[in-house]
Amino acid sequence: MTATHRSLRMYRLHHAAALASVAFAPAFAQTVPVTQLESVRVLGTAEEEIKESLGVSVISAEDIARRPPATDLSEIIRREPGVNLTGNSASGNRGNSRQIDLRGMGPENTLILIDGKPVSSRNSVRYGWNGDRDTRGDTNWVPPEEVERIEVIRGPAAARYGSGAMGGVVNIITKRPTDKLSGSVTYYTNQPESGEEGESHRANFRLSGPLSDKLSFRLYGGYSKTRPDAQNINEQNTTVDQTQIAGREGFVNQDLNALLSWALTSRQTLELDAGYSRQGNRYAGDTMLNNGGGNPAFVSSLYGSETYVMYRNNVALTHRGRWDWGDSRLSLAYEGTRNARQNEGLAGGPEGAPAEGEGWFASRLKNWRASGEVNVPFSLGFDQVATIGAEYLRESLEDPGSLRSNFWDPPAGAIPGFSRGATRKRASSYALYAEDNIEVGTRTTVTPGLRLDHHDDFGNTWSPSLNASHRITDKLTIKGGIARAYKAPNLYQANPNYLLFSRGFGCNQAEVNSGGCFLQGNADLAPETSVNKELGLAYDSGTWRASAAYFRNDYRNKIVASNQYAYQLPNGQRVLQWVNSGKAVVEGVEGNLFIPLTAALDWNTNFTYMIESKDKRTGEPLSVIPKYTVNTTLDWAVTDQWRIQGNVTWYGKQEAPGFTARRNLPIPDGNRTALSPYALAGLNTSYTVNRNLRFTVGVNNLFDKKLYREGVADYAGAASYNEPGRSYFASATVSF
Repeated sequence: MTATHRSLRMYRLHHAAALASVAFAPAFAQTVPVTQLESVRVLGTAEEEIKESLGVSVISAEDIARRPPATDLSEIIRREPGVNLTGNSASGNRGNSRQIDLRGMGPENTLILIDGKPVSSRNSVRYGWNGDRDTRGDTNWVPPEEVERIEVIRGPAAARYGSGAMGGVVNIITKRPTDKLSGSVTYYTNQPESGEEGESHRANFRLSGPLSDKLSFRLYGGYSKTRPDAQNINEQNTTVDQTQIAGREGFVNQDLNALLSWALTSRQTLELDAGYSRQGNRYAGDTMLNNGGGNPAFVSSLYGSETYVMYRNNVALTHRGRWDWGDSRLSLAYEGTRNARQNEGLAGGPEGAPAEGEGWFASRLKNWRASGEVNVPFSLGFDQVATIGAEYLRESLEDPGSLRSNFWDPPAGAIPGFSRGATRKRASSYALYAEDNIEVGTRTTVTPGLRLDHHDDFGNTWSPSLNASHRITDKLTIKGGIARAYKAPNLYQANPNYLLFSRGFGCNQAEVNSGGCFLQGNADLAPETSVNKELGLAYDSGTWRASAAYFRNDYRNKIVASNQYAYQLPNGQRVLQWVNSGKAVVEGVEGNLFIPLTAALDWNTNFTYMIESKDKRTGEPLSVIPKYTVNTTLDWAVTDQWRIQGNVTWYGKQEAPGFTARRNLPIPDGNRTALSPYALAGLNTSYTVNRNLRFTVGVNNLFDKKLYREGVADYAGAASYNEPGRSYFASATVSF
């Protein structure tokens, strides 16, 4: 039985022990009796049931060990159905800062969790006029070797997780403390064949075991470094003002995390989790518009140095209980991020470019969370497991760099709601949710749910959901679901004191731009919402498996920077605001096929085909993703110690945007560069010498298919990122 296809009907001695096996297997596995077993079928929780949906993929620790190593988990996750890496918006700005994009909804609609707790450090990064952030996202806080499994949850199943999960959820679950003292050290390096591309090095360690009969621990840490691409990697491509376009930047990551697990009784555990991380970039010369920010010489002088450093601190206390009536979980968590960076321009072409003489500023994002839930099994006509939960979130963002005064600020009192020098934004929200996993007969399971979110600024949002599964035969199952999901406006969009400026070129060109235009945060925004639907079939013969699902997300109230002014200042300058723009739709098909060709050779393929992904008002894409993506892997266990794996990914055509909403102009035909279909292949082999030593070597991009960034979408279409060429990698793990 694999992690992806684990059964929810588990057999245990009695009802309480069975429930514990579903909810607390890692903590209580050794307390459950293994004798006198009876065939008592027990229903799982609603959360466990919806994780069996067609739009859910599970990457196990064994899967990660077999795949090519990486420095960022996004490189591993991108091989799942429905997953791509994209920039933060379709504008192509920050095109090499690629993040997880689920089903074409964009990275901002992908919620990242670590051990079930949201990670939001990227929200400390300023949100640009076109929806851009200068961030690589939140998938690189945990070394791959410390991951127990990764749950990639798409579609209706993701709605239970609240704001930010309209596209889906990536839940990174770390390894638990071991029952015996153990440890490991891993070293990994990736060496590009081209000297223009940055090489990577990573080293990390793990130590775990019992401190007493009731107290155990886990400690891991790591250091990784990637050199930036050469300054001239895209030398054949320049912007309209002949400024060279930057490649991928480098970074230096340092992480340390500790977990203490205390078995209070045989039925209760208390866990303390704390971590510290530092991530610094190695600048490659990228600016928001690839134009040198009006000061190309200064920008060029920063190459290879740190222009931002992100510090993340997290601590959480979690209690889990197993009772005669069911089980419970209560968690208190804090996440703090200090994002220190070379100050950026906030107006015109210099927006998003390092500003000479402005020094450094630090934004501080602090999140306090409290959450809890209970799961109660009962029988009322049908066997059921009810879940009732609550969450509370307090957010605080202080950003004196992005909310500072600048040369183009209007006179005091000229713009309603704008207060020069107000650098902090706070918000509080809470949620109540209820779910019920109902077994209707022996072949059908229905899981209704309802979530209420209340935000201090935006009021109430109701999110109903319904997922269902029916076994047509013992091998064929039909599954489907529908759910309403939402995303609250971010702390920049909703802040009237966040003010950007364009001197005219970036304003609506259909209007007279006397003195330029301002873009102001809007406290009257409504949350974005989507209705996510999914329907498909899963077949499991006991050897080979196949699934296919149709999905559709109807997206409403998308928040964009308006190109219609809200009011005009006496000097002729216009004031625009962030607004809820209307409707969008994402629609497609995805599936998976697993075939054991022999006892030692497995073939696994998944695909995603996008029928459409567009803003209904403008017809423009929500993010630039391939028309189709196919991932296929051959995994050969040559011997018990030696494995060989080959992989190929085909990316379909990527269409360019055709309209610039900010300027209210079509993009010239000559600038609508589409990316033709291309494929990337890789080969790796691993050898386990003994229980203490393991090696992996291989090659990425075997046939050296390269893409060179040509700029932002207004001038380069979809050619807004670099695809690195052939590279060779090796890793070694020593354990005890």
